[in-house]
Amino acid sequence: MAAVHNDGSNNPLGISSHSDKIAFFPYFFIKDTLGLVAFLIFFSFFIYYSPNSLGHPDNYIPANPMSTPEHIVPE
Repeated sequence: MAAVHNDGSNNPLGISSHSDKIAFFPYFFIKDTLGLVAFLIFFSFFIYYSPNSLGHPDNYIPANPMSTPEHIVPE
């Protein structure tokens, strides 16, 4: 991490690139935080308002102890 911070990534010739650097805070921090918040809002919609859309349809078949499902076979 120290070498990447000092020299920059993909810099085999060792050319100084101090003028092209952008500070991590606030630019990348805000961009990554905004992406995380957008993902959490999108995913929380499914969790709170439509949880059944993420489930498998086989989970809603009533259990019948007298018959074995077709996909369970002996080896």
